[in-house]
Amino acid sequence: MNKVLKIDKKDNVVTCLQALKKGDVINVDGKDILINEDIERFHKVAIKDLKKGDLVYKYGQIIGDMTKDAHEGDFIHTHNVESTRGRGDK
Repeated sequence: MNKVLKIDKKDNVVTCLQALKKGDVINVDGKDILINEDIERFHKVAIKDLKKGDLVYKYGQIIGDMTKDAHEGDFIHTHNVESTRGRGDK
């Protein structure tokens, strides 16, 4: 079973299909990515470095923008992403 799910070529995060531990390695599009922190099942991990203000793509859709920098392999969640979905002001 794959450890992560990537749907679209635009995606810069993937969904974890199982809990990942710091030090685990995932392979996305033939590239090995080192996991930098524990990440629970169904949460997101960055598959490239992301800068504050970058748009976050999951399943080919924009789900938010980065509120601070994150590195490839970092946990991506509400502590570093602000949702833009359904807000009307973004």
